[in-house]
Amino acid sequence: MTYNQWLTSIQLIPLSIGLLVTIITFLTIKWLNKRHNKTCNDRIISATDCQTKTCRILYATQSGTSKRLSHELKTFLTNQLQEDILDNNIQINLKRIDDYEPEDNLLLDAKNKNVLILIISTYSGGTSTSDGHWFCQWLQDFANDFRVDKSSLKGFNYAIFGIGDKAYGQDFCLISKNIDQWFRQLEAIPIVPIQLSDVSDSDAFNSQYTQWMSRLSTKLATKSFMFDEYDLEDNKVEDSSDTKLLDIEDIMTKKSNDNSVQNGVKKDMITTELRKELTKQGYRLIGTHSGVKLCRWTKAMLRGRGGCYKHSFYGIESHRCMETTPSLACANKCVFCWRHHTNPVGTEWKWSLDDPKIIFEGALSNHYQMINEFKGVPGVLDHRLNEAMQVRHCALSLVGEPIMYPHINSFVGMLHNKHISTFLVTNAQFPDAIKNLDPVTQLYVSVDASSKQSLKSIDRPLFRDFWERFKDCLTALSLKGQRTVYRLTLVKSWNVDELEGYAYLIGLGNPDFIEIKGVTYCGTGKDNQLTMANVPFHEEVLNFSYDLLKHLNDKSDLKVKYGMACEHNHSNCVLIANTKFLINNRWHTWIDYNAFDRLIQEYYESNGTKTFSSLDYIEMTPDWAVIGSQERGFDPNDTRFYRNRKNKL
Repeated sequence: MTYNQWLTSIQLIPLSIGLLVTIITFLTIKWLNKRHNKTCNDRIISATDCQTKTCRILYATQSGTSKRLSHELKTFLTNQLQEDILDNNIQINLKRIDDYEPEDNLLLDAKNKNVLILIISTYSGGTSTSDGHWFCQWLQDFANDFRVDKSSLKGFNYAIFGIGDKAYGQDFCLISKNIDQWFRQLEAIPIVPIQLSDVSDSDAFNSQYTQWMSRLSTKLATKSFMFDEYDLEDNKVEDSSDTKLLDIEDIMTKKSNDNSVQNGVKKDMITTELRKELTKQGYRLIGTHSGVKLCRWTKAMLRGRGGCYKHSFYGIESHRCMETTPSLACANKCVFCWRHHTNPVGTEWKWSLDDPKIIFEGALSNHYQMINEFKGVPGVLDHRLNEAMQVRHCALSLVGEPIMYPHINSFVGMLHNKHISTFLVTNAQFPDAIKNLDPVTQLYVSVDASSKQSLKSIDRPLFRDFWERFKDCLTALSLKGQRTVYRLTLVKSWNVDELEGYAYLIGLGNPDFIEIKGVTYCGTGKDNQLTMANVPFHEEVLNFSYDLLKHLNDKSDLKVKYGMACEHNHSNCVLIANTKFLINNRWHTWIDYNAFDRLIQEYYESNGTKTFSSLDYIEMTPDWAVIGSQERGFDPNDTRFYRNRKNKL
């Protein structure tokens, strides 16, 4: 080798070493990425971009079996999934089910693509054990609430091992089957099929549990917690008589000869199939035509998470409010009906008639039973639970048209005699009933549109003379001496551009208050054409309210003046009030309920000769409820809960 050749070889050594280092580095990165991509959607991204996944095991137990099995499962999965746990930010979490707050965590777990594994014991009657009661109640309400998007848990992965005893027949593992059904209704996806095992057969039970753990482990290891390969369509709930939403017309057409009178006897309003449908939706049905249901704001205030807009506007205690109706029937089929028309319709009372005492006692009894079920629920405040066992307010606005009930005055009187205030809502199709109605704490009329054509499109009334009836109801409202309210539900693209018409209608009734609320999206149905695009933002509701207020106060022929009083941002609701409630530059929209109790008893004792006015039972509105406050209508004594954690205070 010549000197020049030797020198050239020496000079190539650093280049060769550099090339070798580059190749080794490239291969190392490629190998690491290949390992890492097991949990990161098959994309080359940094480890910091791959979010930690949680495999969450929850158990509900009575005798300890579910707890023991859950610990076995955690140990088994920890051993089987070591590589995922070490390399891919996987953690396995074990909790008793009542230590897991579904309202706070379930949607967040779905968003983060976590996994939920449930080991559930069955209690008497096929129900959950006491520690699982809140989880099951919340999930059932969430799955059957038609205001909830039915794809809320789309793609969320779960698995269920149900424990029961076949000696209980149809109740065997019933709660596990129900949980599976509720998850599927929300488009969650089971990792493995639900396993229902008979604890009385120990050999088969242990074998089934071992096999279920193995199948679960295998599925979890596949693609390292990425479950895109599971076909949602394969797991989607089929529409069946047990799961699909039924319109009252669908129910009634199944019996084309189903007349309201048969052999000279009036039939019950609630048919067997309607009873089944409404019970599934969470109603407690009373007699043949009434119902009661626990409002979500009652639940929220029990847990210190704030009250409804009536708390902010009028001072009701939401946890002490009962939502009921003596008539499930209605004379309208509004496009935004949040019950999707599962209630009967009619222009007159044509069904059998229950005594008001039966309805009154049944409503209170069922309401207290539902309140009592909140004992032991995480986050429930003991003092509010105790207060809730004494109803103080009644919202006669659950569904249907309560003023249709022929004995409405007797029913309202029973509520008043128990010192229960009354907030009655009517759809303004029965003017004579409004005229004949005894005083209530606050009387509402739904004003969903300002012209004959738009009212027909939105409310879809049954009466041919609906517009004349509507205006007669507003005129009758103006003659009532107690508190009156127009309730306007704003639906974008339907009724937000009709200021002149609304001003005309307000002039007919001269209400004390005007509530303006954005429509609540409650899903889609055969007769429901609304989408999220029809739901206005709160700022849009505010802008409409200010425009309407200016229009009202500019009208020279209007008898009263109005001002912007309150808002409840959380409910997307604004309150305009007659300025007679603005006393010494302070709003007095709240109600003195003790004063009302005294006044209504004097009215009854005088056989209606001693009347009173809306100004006789007023109370000052707190600063936090007044328009423009920093709290925007949320009571600072409570803690606001946000589903979107980015907005949480």
